[in-house]
Amino acid sequence: EIASCLVGSEMCIRDRYTITDANGIHARPAGLLVKEAQRFASAVKLIRGEKSADLKRLFGVMGLNVKAGDAVTVSAEGADEEAAIQALETFFQQNL
Repeated sequence: EIASCLVGSEMCIRDRYTITDANGIHARPAGLLVKEAQRFASAVKLIRGEKSADLKRLFGVMGLNVKAGDAVTVSAEGADEEAAIQALETFFQQNL
């Protein structure tokens, strides 16, 4: 479910995922996820509940402590936000 959102006065794109990996977002997939996010110029965030982290920073992603069954939201804002959301959607489907 990809949706547009408004952050301040800027538009962004959001997508929501439920983590199906039995181990949640642990070190290995977190590292791969960060690497995928770093391919894009857009600011990309991972949101779990009330907490969010820069998806380009491993310690921030690990600090969210995402477990199996948790719902997370990814938001992207910038020139390549659509491409970022599409690539991250594919990553989540294939890896998490």
